[in-house]
Amino acid sequence: YIKECLDTSWVSSAGKYVDLFEQNIANYTGSKYAVACVNGTSALQVALRLAGVGRGDEVIVPTLTFIAPVNSIVYNGATPVFMDSDEYYNIDFEKTIRFIKEETIFNNGKTYNETSKKRISAIVPVHVWGNAVWLDEVVQFCDKRNIVVVEDASESLGTVYTEKNFKGHHTGTIGKLGCLSFNGNKIITTGGGGMILTDDDELEEKARYLTTQAKDDPVRYIHHEIGYNFRLTNIQAALGVAQLEQLPVFLKRKKEIHRQYVNAVETIEGLTMAVVPDYADNNHWMNLLQIDRAIYGMDREGLMAKLVKNDVQIRPVWALNHLQKPYKNCHSYKIERAIELVEKSLCLPSSTNLGDGEIQKVIDILNG
Repeated sequence: YIKECLDTSWVSSAGKYVDLFEQNIANYTGSKYAVACVNGTSALQVALRLAGVGRGDEVIVPTLTFIAPVNSIVYNGATPVFMDSDEYYNIDFEKTIRFIKEETIFNNGKTYNETSKKRISAIVPVHVWGNAVWLDEVVQFCDKRNIVVVEDASESLGTVYTEKNFKGHHTGTIGKLGCLSFNGNKIITTGGGGMILTDDDELEEKARYLTTQAKDDPVRYIHHEIGYNFRLTNIQAALGVAQLEQLPVFLKRKKEIHRQYVNAVETIEGLTMAVVPDYADNNHWMNLLQIDRAIYGMDREGLMAKLVKNDVQIRPVWALNHLQKPYKNCHSYKIERAIELVEKSLCLPSSTNLGDGEIQKVIDILNG
């Protein structure tokens, strides 16, 4: 596919593979539309703008997430309000609803933070590690409060709800807008790349307009709004089309890797694999190890150093965003569990490229 792009000279942001990749992603996820972007962060930035997030607003976001959705809020001139995590590392929906009920007011069709007096225009649930966020109550409640739901499904391609209101729905297709990422570490990759998902005709049209420099007259280069150079290239899209064809194989391998870790770790005292939601078919993008220092005899830092010494690439959980230097003064609401999860968790090697022997090496080190 890539060679065809090179042979035909369709290498930039126009070409058949951009359209095909969008169509295939839309078909796979069940979204009416998919709009390809240069990366997941740009998809989030544009999606929040489309959601009506503007200067002076606030947007609810989990503190435990990669920083991209947080930065995307600020790119739109808004400020994040940080929420705690549930047992799946996702945004705690019960605390989030409690915050909205107890610390905001609803006036003239808009929700305002009682402390800052700023409008809360959106919420960004992030499906961390591929774990589907429980959205049943959140979506319903936010709809009543005119808070737009923009899902960050960057890590959850292949995760589908199996219960209750959204049974059969792919993550990223429940809110007004959803975003995917195809970065090099994701379950499929275009090197970079992202996607905006929506069922709204007007939002789809506006997304294409904004991501192609907001051209009102593409021949005479007339622009009535400030746009972005955010479209995916045809070469990257060609790689995406090929990768998506292999997604069922990747998902099968991800499940096999998860099963191997779970079976092995349950026999090691002081170690457990983090639970995944039972209300969704999980893509198992990343496997999280939890450490009970008192029983295992080693903390997160000690085990990480041991694995690195044995040439195993290992990662801690991201530093919490409400503690990051640019965001220390932002509003955060009763952050408790997220702190505990970061302290006791490590991300285990989870690539589909891993062989069984490499996984066994990790397990042997954990046992040793």
